[in-house]
Amino acid sequence: MIEFSNRVDGITEYYFSSKLREVKSLIDAGNEIINLGIGSPDLSPPDSVVKKLKESLNKEGAHKYQNYKGIDAYRKEISNFYKLHYGCDLNYQSEILPLIGSKEGIFHISMSFLSENDKVLIPNPGYPTYSSITNLIGNEIIYYDLIEKNHWFPDLKKLSRLDLSKVKIMWINYPHMPTGAAPSVSFFSEMIDFARSNSILLVNDNPYSFILNDNPLSIMNIDGAKDVCIELNSLSKSFNMAGWRLGFAVGKPAFISNILKVKSNIDSGMFFPIQMGAISALKQSKDWFLALNKEYSNRRKLMWQLADKLNCRFSKNSSGMFVWAKINDKITSKEYVDNLLYDKNIFIAPGSIFGSNGEGYVRFSLCNSEANIIKAISRL
Repeated sequence: MIEFSNRVDGITEYYFSSKLREVKSLIDAGNEIINLGIGSPDLSPPDSVVKKLKESLNKEGAHKYQNYKGIDAYRKEISNFYKLHYGCDLNYQSEILPLIGSKEGIFHISMSFLSENDKVLIPNPGYPTYSSITNLIGNEIIYYDLIEKNHWFPDLKKLSRLDLSKVKIMWINYPHMPTGAAPSVSFFSEMIDFARSNSILLVNDNPYSFILNDNPLSIMNIDGAKDVCIELNSLSKSFNMAGWRLGFAVGKPAFISNILKVKSNIDSGMFFPIQMGAISALKQSKDWFLALNKEYSNRRKLMWQLADKLNCRFSKNSSGMFVWAKINDKITSKEYVDNLLYDKNIFIAPGSIFGSNGEGYVRFSLCNSEANIIKAISRL
């Protein structure tokens, strides 16, 4: 008998991978499911992005292997983008590494910084990939609590009482998914001081900073960040390009070159026309975000109505493309989601998939049309 790797022991298929198969089976059976569960933008990228990709298909060398670090023009545009929107100076030659989606970056950072006995601080609730990749690599997880009473921010005093001597990486994600909690400069400064005093690599996963957020921030623009921080960012949410798999990591040269050691042994560079499309996206004016957020704002107002109809409690002071809501039923969040799916043909995400502190909550995605959200409201 051929045995499986013990790395997959205790690891299950990603929730949305299996659940969306179930949703599809319901659709195939004739049910009109309204999917408000997954954060996959249904809107289109800027027209100029698609045009640039098509034009680039005929460029000489477009179909060859590309530089593992991405083409210079792409990294230059990322640097320009950070300067324009975050006021942050980045050296395009040494402080930026394009990635095939930021999920890839989570894996590469973990592989390039974690040794055998290192531990990892992971938020609860938080993005499940932080946990699954840490488990795959075989490192120990220390979950830190995020709770509504503390506005979904870590309790650094509580964390400081732990034995952190073996902790190598701490994952944070602000604006936070799934709760929508938005950071401040003072919060980022406190996190940097905490990381420095404990010799921890602090990684901020930052794909939601332009969605329904009046004050986009990068941790890399805070004093001292480059000493102990890496930031992941993505074009998936900001430019409706989730399927393009366009992300990047930014950090000091020593950190970036360390990640590149892993990345260059895993893939063979990013398709040239996709990089050219990314350049076009990053060149968009601030009017792009104004129009995008107008659409999401209209959807969110409707989603609040839907949550009200379900007798859920939620905050109107959140960022990102989700509404995070407390349910008012004495059942699990997964049971709540399944009841809604099978009784009303509406799919939302259970809070428990993001961690034990997500139990009792659900997440509504804004990645569906106003017409469908109105239809969902009418079903209630």
